[in-house]
Amino acid sequence: MDNKLAGKTALVTGGSAGIGKGIARSFLEAGGNVMITSRKAEKCERAAADLQELPGQVDWRISHVGQPEQAATVMDETIDRFGSLDILVNNAATNPYHGPMIDVDAGRLDKTYEINVRGPLLWTQLAWSKWLAEHGGSVINIASVGGLKTSRDIGVYCMFKSTLIHMTKQLGAELGPKTTVNCIAPGLIKTDFARVLWDGDRGAAIAEAMPTKRLGEPEDIGKAALFLAADAPWMTGQTMVVDGGEFVRVDSLGV
Repeated sequence: MDNKLAGKTALVTGGSAGIGKGIARSFLEAGGNVMITSRKAEKCERAAADLQELPGQVDWRISHVGQPEQAATVMDETIDRFGSLDILVNNAATNPYHGPMIDVDAGRLDKTYEINVRGPLLWTQLAWSKWLAEHGGSVINIASVGGLKTSRDIGVYCMFKSTLIHMTKQLGAELGPKTTVNCIAPGLIKTDFARVLWDGDRGAAIAEAMPTKRLGEPEDIGKAALFLAADAPWMTGQTMVVDGGEFVRVDSLGV
């Protein structure tokens, strides 16, 4: 086992399932300590139990990423528990609206913004003030290939993921030299969050059209995040597309 993250601590929002849990797994396998956080205690507790046999240490706290006081508490407790906060993964996201952007209501627009844009900026600000400004480290934002294109049904979600990609560029420019800020834009990953896009025959058709002939798994994004956290000290402000070849496939299914 390559202990690339030995002595390092990561905080992963939305870490109890899907991509967040896949990232937590990769970090723990690399010997890092991981604090996972999400809104539901039972999901966090179950995820931590699933991951506890890995080389690194795992703990959990509940939080709502849109609430500043909860974010500050989780970060303080992470530093108290593990002694540092070296890696922040802004993974938590929501997508309450499906349909044309022109028809979105203010409530769901604001909710998507709160979790997908304001949350990552808020958590990065706090991580910076509490640890990264003095000690350095890494911020990894989880966007989407949707942030690089248009969509028939999830245009609002894509708009805010595009904003997160630009936020990554701006913070990468601002937070050097000791702190890097990078982004991963996943393609279609087999998670419950994205189930409507891949379940059944549709997912099989999408996979067949890809050069890699399969949909992504959370561990695929975990491996990319580990690279950014451990092996990319001269990379900042960049977005890594991990999509199984979706952008280079010959035909498009419009997902």
